[in-house]
Amino acid sequence: MTSTSQDSTVATPLAVQRAQYWRRSWDEVMSACLPGLGSFEETLIAAAEAALGGAPRGVLDLGGGPGLLAERLAARWPRAEVRLLDLDPVLLLLARAAAPAGVTVHRGDLTGADWPGDVTGDAPVDLVTVVMTIHYLPEDQARALYRRARAVLRPGGVLVVADLMPIEELPSVNPVADEAAAGLAWTRWWERLRAEPIFGPWMRQREALFAGRAPAEFTPGQAWHCEAAREAGFREAGVVWRRGPHAAVCAIV
Repeated sequence: MTSTSQDSTVATPLAVQRAQYWRRSWDEVMSACLPGLGSFEETLIAAAEAALGGAPRGVLDLGGGPGLLAERLAARWPRAEVRLLDLDPVLLLLARAAAPAGVTVHRGDLTGADWPGDVTGDAPVDLVTVVMTIHYLPEDQARALYRRARAVLRPGGVLVVADLMPIEELPSVNPVADEAAAGLAWTRWWERLRAEPIFGPWMRQREALFAGRAPAEFTPGQAWHCEAAREAGFREAGVVWRRGPHAAVCAIV
């Protein structure tokens, strides 16, 4: 059963300045995991504003981690209600300690069926983002995520999914080196964070939580994502951004 909580005001012993340091360094990790991160975010914003005819009123970032994307979207659209959902206790700690007041932090499990109602209630949103998250899920749960994202979007709403989506017709342009560099950046970041004693309790929670939850590494091509979006009830779906084997699919209700 999914457990979610809206507790962005929970006090933690982590100083804001230190949390900001780790959040900034997380941005470096994400830049390795999603090369061209800056251009992707520009495309995300442009696609959302074009489809919606302006700024969204409600934004939900699924698998939002320590809240960097949510923070930037809140800065772009200061009147929007921006929420993020994640399960990782360490990343949630960083988000709660330093995310701006315009971002609400929720704890929840994307593999569960309850998070849409728990997070959005009866208030659908205009934009849902899923960045470098869907590859953690096996195929059936990835399809379910498309359906649940559709359920929380109002008519005309937009879903943007960015992840590893290899070009199946051009395997030579799907470099393994990029993934090796991303894996190394990820590992080093967690090793450095683990060395700070203050994170000890949250690291132990994280290790217990994910002990039996290895990433599925489900990375189909863009055609699978567009098909999954249409099967979930989106009327349009297509690629709006690509950088080598990484791409972003935009789907419109």
